Amino acid sequence: MKIAAIDIGSNAARLLINEVLEPKKGKPEFTKLNLLRIPLRLGMDVFTKGEIGPEREKMVVDSMKVFSDLMKIYGVEHFRACATSAMRDARNGKQIIEEVKKSSGIAIEIISGDEEASLVFENHIAEGLDKDFAYLYIDVGGGSTELTFYENGKMKYEKSFNIGTIRILNNLVTEHHWKELKEEVRKNINSKKNVVAIGSGGNINKVFSMSKTKDGKPMSISYLKKCQKEMSALSVPERMAKYGIREDRADVVVPALEIFNSVMTWGEINKIYVPKISVADGLIHNIYQNIKGNR
Repeated sequence: MKIAAIDIGSNAARLLINEVLEPKKGKPEFTKLNLLRIPLRLGMDVFTKGEIGPEREKMVVDSMKVFSDLMKIYGVEHFRACATSAMRDARNGKQIIEEVKKSSGIAIEIISGDEEASLVFENHIAEGLDKDFAYLYIDVGGGSTELTFYENGKMKYEKSFNIGTIRILNNLVTEHHWKELKEEVRKNINSKKNVVAIGSGGNINKVFSMSKTKDGKPMSISYLKKCQKEMSALSVPERMAKYGIREDRADVVVPALEIFNSVMTWGEINKIYVPKISVADGLIHNIYQNIKGNR
């Protein structure tokens, strides 16, 4: 069975295509066939002007046509397309969704921040980790940050905050936003067990790959703080040259590190696992569970 997930974020749109094999015994196996990322940067329009401009609107429509064609080529049987923070806030979001449906047949759903947090949680990474710890999922995007706290096999807390990398770049995150995040973390992220973070999003994945940390091993907060300090001192072109990263990653990686470091400091968390999960991965699992439930 082939399943696809489309995640239209504030920074980029992603198409993830997976093949799911169902053995007679044991758990289903998910194999990634393709992942295509297009840096639409919808948040650059929406968070400053309140709507998606004509140029980026055309990029959305054209990208969805490409995604639709790729799904046909791969023989995708089931898919779901979700849009998050930027499309939620855009005055013309619904109009663009109608245009996409007409031109490509893709029906985009605008999901809430809470559902976004739940989709990252759908990956169930914490279930395979040491039960002696509590875990905080931190998903940092262009428009929002989602936190999900997991302890003793149960989700204890989840919340979405309008603090994201594109919003920070456009000076739209105020002291009030940071204060709210700090108070929520201090109030809700506490446990008798040590708390460990699980990070998701393109920026933390990039930092993890740059760190040369072995898969399955955590990064320390001291390393993240060192990265933030070193990268903050460089211009975007200097970051691109030194770390071999694209411009659309080089400008948002520092705001992302600021969010991760702030949340981990306030939650007194020293380590972060980066299992390379995303909203798109969670969507794949969610689609599969729904198919299974309807059989």
